[in-house]
Amino acid sequence: MQLKRFIVLILFLSGSITALAQVSFNAQVSKKRLGINERLRVDFEMNKDGDNFNPPSFEGFRVVGGPNQAISNSYINGKRSYSKTYSYFLSPQARGNFTIGQATIEIDGEIYKTLPITVEVTAAVERPLDENNADYVASENVHLVAEISNANPYLNEAITVTYKLYVSHDVSITSNWREIDTPKYADFWSQNIDNRGNFKVLNGKYNGEDYRYVILRTTVLYPQKTGKLEIEPLTLDVPIDVETNKRDLFGRRLRTRVNKTISAGNRTIDVKPLPLENRPDNFDGAVGNFSFDVSTSKTKLDANESLELTVKVDGKGNLKLFNLPAIKLPGSLEMYEPERSNSVQTFADGMRGSSSETYTVVPQFKGTYPIRPISFSFFDPKAEKYVSLSSQEIIIDVENGPVTTQNNTSSNTGDTNTAVSLSEDQFKFIKLDADLEAIGGDNFFRSPLFWTLLGGPLLLIPLFIIAGKKRKQRLNDVVGNKLRKAEKLARKYLSEAKRNMQDKNLFYESLERALHNYLKAKIAIETAEMSKDRIATLLTDRQVSLAHVNQFTDLLKSCEYARYTPASNVTIEKDYSRSVEVISAIDKQIQ
Repeated sequence: MQLKRFIVLILFLSGSITALAQVSFNAQVSKKRLGINERLRVDFEMNKDGDNFNPPSFEGFRVVGGPNQAISNSYINGKRSYSKTYSYFLSPQARGNFTIGQATIEIDGEIYKTLPITVEVTAAVERPLDENNADYVASENVHLVAEISNANPYLNEAITVTYKLYVSHDVSITSNWREIDTPKYADFWSQNIDNRGNFKVLNGKYNGEDYRYVILRTTVLYPQKTGKLEIEPLTLDVPIDVETNKRDLFGRRLRTRVNKTISAGNRTIDVKPLPLENRPDNFDGAVGNFSFDVSTSKTKLDANESLELTVKVDGKGNLKLFNLPAIKLPGSLEMYEPERSNSVQTFADGMRGSSSETYTVVPQFKGTYPIRPISFSFFDPKAEKYVSLSSQEIIIDVENGPVTTQNNTSSNTGDTNTAVSLSEDQFKFIKLDADLEAIGGDNFFRSPLFWTLLGGPLLLIPLFIIAGKKRKQRLNDVVGNKLRKAEKLARKYLSEAKRNMQDKNLFYESLERALHNYLKAKIAIETAEMSKDRIATLLTDRQVSLAHVNQFTDLLKSCEYARYTPASNVTIEKDYSRSVEVISAIDKQIQ
């Protein structure tokens, strides 16, 4: 019995050891003895992806590079091989023996730690010990850096991420670098300003040393959520030419090419919510610095003539991410749906330009109609306060046309009768002796015109019967009515997107704005609250099915990803059709 228990214990321990052996997390250094003028590379490598990586404090060293992240994932003979490495580059601050402490990471709910490593720092060496190692030289002389303009912005305030590739004078690279992993910028509205093909080599400093650098890309981000948000790293595969000690027949040093994977590392920003204090009631999510104007093409016209009324916001900020103030006019001024126009360019510091809506207005009656001042509010992140602007009052003078009943009604409501004086010429237009004559010599009775007027109404009866049957069939056509209702919704919310189907960027901007406008109309959600999670929660609360909620959020994701991926006309038409179907389906379910 004891032997049996011993065998079971041995098998259990063997299984535990095997399970533990499946996960490895190790620390490696490029050298354990180096001069104070050299740099040390420390790699923390794991064979399974984990969370909550915590590096050691690196006491006695200054971090001059990293963390750089590299991932290797391959299949050989059907067997998967995976590794993930965090790399740091350290510069010694003093001579002596120093210990690289333990790093920790959480993998499958377990905490793993590396072993401490002791490193000896000696006096400055005349020549680096790794000078002949091309990989080491390449790693020490090429660095990818992500510079963030503001790590603590407000919600919807523009920030800029500039990716710079620093190259020392000891190595050289070509422009044939390749992106391995491109950031997705979740929870941001983003716009890339790519410099590929138009690089300008500049001189600068990296950690106090002279370097050359190029700006690979500038990305403008507008955070759509508050709190701590992660900016994913940009990872490149860069071919680097490193000089060797070998020489050609003419005595020139030969070069060897090394391909290195370089990452800019994760960056975190802390997004502040917009203050609630002194927030205007008409604030609709505009963040930046703007001017506001309401103008008309003319102020004097006749009834049934048209004029154009334009609401325009001009300046710098999130111009594409908020709605313009609505217009309210007197009932005698007929107003049509506005046409939106964006003249916006994205620069390194954010969007600039103007956004306007133009209404066609047609007065119906003679009179003077005031257009009261319209207010527009925005948050200025530099001044950290809300600003409210108002337009000037506009007077529309309709000079000629019919007069409304209100204008013709006397203000006197008493019973006193007022005598009406008549002019002697008032009825001169009545001719007492008409001297009427027949038109033409033919008798009208039984003429073709007589029979036509007599039988025409009888011939129209079958037409009315056929039209009635057609109308009844149309009312009973449930499927057709659903399609027509879907088309009506599409015309209401997706008309601008349909007009821009030939331009991918304009189409997806219009589609995203249409989806947001639909939500604002149906569930009263503000632009600043339009995160995909928030939208999914609100639609689910309104009894919308999970499948349609997922379809709606997938459309929003398509609008975000379409800025960075190519899209064919087939894809655009498919997304438009999906939008019509989803809006129609949600409109039937929403409560």
